[in-house]
Amino acid sequence: MGLSDDWRGWVIYQIYPRSFADSNGDGVGDLPGVMAHLDHVASLGVDAVWLSPFFPSPMADFGYDVSDYCGVDPVFGTLEDFDALIARAHGLGLKVIIDQVYCHTSDRHAWFAESRANRTNARADWYVWADAKPDGTPPSNWQSVFGGPAWTWDARRGQYYLHNFLAEQPQLNLDLPAVQDALLAVARFWLDRGVDGFRLDAFNFAPHDPALTDNPPAPPGPRTRPLDFQLKVHNQSQPGIFPFAERIRALTDSYGGRFTVAEVGGDDVDLERHLLTEGQARLNTSYGFEFLYAPHLTPELVATTLGRWTGAPGEGWPAWAFSNHDAPRAVSRWAPESDRAAMAALTLLLLVSLRGTVFLYQGEELGLPQGDVPFDRLVDPEAIANWPKTLGRDGARTPMPWRDLAPWAGFSTVEPWLPVDARHLPLSVASQTDHPASTLALTRRLIALRRSRPVLQTGALHMVAGVPDGLIVFERGTGEDRLLCAFNPTGAAVDWTPGPGWSPVESVNDDGGSALGPYAARILGRKGSTSPA
Repeated sequence: MGLSDDWRGWVIYQIYPRSFADSNGDGVGDLPGVMAHLDHVASLGVDAVWLSPFFPSPMADFGYDVSDYCGVDPVFGTLEDFDALIARAHGLGLKVIIDQVYCHTSDRHAWFAESRANRTNARADWYVWADAKPDGTPPSNWQSVFGGPAWTWDARRGQYYLHNFLAEQPQLNLDLPAVQDALLAVARFWLDRGVDGFRLDAFNFAPHDPALTDNPPAPPGPRTRPLDFQLKVHNQSQPGIFPFAERIRALTDSYGGRFTVAEVGGDDVDLERHLLTEGQARLNTSYGFEFLYAPHLTPELVATTLGRWTGAPGEGWPAWAFSNHDAPRAVSRWAPESDRAAMAALTLLLLVSLRGTVFLYQGEELGLPQGDVPFDRLVDPEAIANWPKTLGRDGARTPMPWRDLAPWAGFSTVEPWLPVDARHLPLSVASQTDHPASTLALTRRLIALRRSRPVLQTGALHMVAGVPDGLIVFERGTGEDRLLCAFNPTGAAVDWTPGPGWSPVESVNDDGGSALGPYAARILGRKGSTSPA
């Protein structure tokens, strides 16, 4: 299955397997559970699914600490289950993208066990080791994402090892060709099994500055963890990442074209996303956290973020997500509880209107708010460390509600690993199926609109100036093949008319009057060109 340029307009549905569907009654979602519900995913009209990690893991970071890159953790099933899932997805016309975690492994990985044994073994330099400073303190001031120093002392080697995340996630030495070769062999393993591409986790966290230079302090701003006090200029986003990206792209292209998307976070995400995707030799696309961590949806946020991707020659291609497994759900960040259904509709229309590949997170098609997880049920190390200052990640990972009248929302036959939020029950798939006014029905309609209008997938985008305060207005396309997209992300009506020559194409929360109501949005086309192109 080769990859043509249609990936630029894809809608990709993210599945967090642990929370999607439990097939064997152990309270944890699994691959057979995913396969059993692929009909639902296909019914949305999406192009591909992205599966979060299902590899063998001690689950210190719930699968992002991989102990075997070429297997399936028994909690999720078997390799045969994965092969069956691939076959079923392809039969439904769905591509399958899987996570690859290349910047670190689990500390239980065989590579690390060998590396830490002594300083002379064959994998001694496969991880980032360094001597203590003369006073015994860590080699640099680098801080981990989950709090505290990014270095842990290991008595076996008499050295510190680097971990940008948990101590159980030692950093691979991506500057070493042998490590890159081993990771590319992993990629071949999954490509040979039929995967259609990779989402590269925390990709710009590797490699590192070999001089171990201290990071400078960050300017004043919101700070909930030690990492926020630094500019991460030396422990991520080093130049060596680009040749490695080119090696990955060369490999995926050798399979007739496969899809690659990098997760990019940090202080200079804009520049890094462009550099990782520029030209034809690097990754297909990337996404950052501009929308994922934004506390409010504002015209300034949209204009600034989208304006960085102008379509200049040689420029890469953007990807966008409003919610995922790492970020509190967008409707809970961007609207009060009473307005979340309306905000869900607006954000769905906004998402499918963006120029770029877009990601839809499981439950987003239902309008799910952030799940309520009491402190004594938290399991995510980041959520526990930062409680109650942040919403944390557990609330975005609560079980998918399939049936409102079934125990545990039809996710499992036993108590799930995270609680089911009672507010999710009336939003279940069963509750919304066959209801034309539901968020689920709207999702299907809007994805179909995007698929029917090439201008929404790959057409030019430019912001419209001079619009009333509070509104987000942009055009897609050029000439007569244009669409005018207007959004009111506020709780108050705003007077606005599009001017002559425009006809309705789609709308949400809108009465078609001379004002855009609260959370209302419209798409309009030039008269004479409002039918699907």
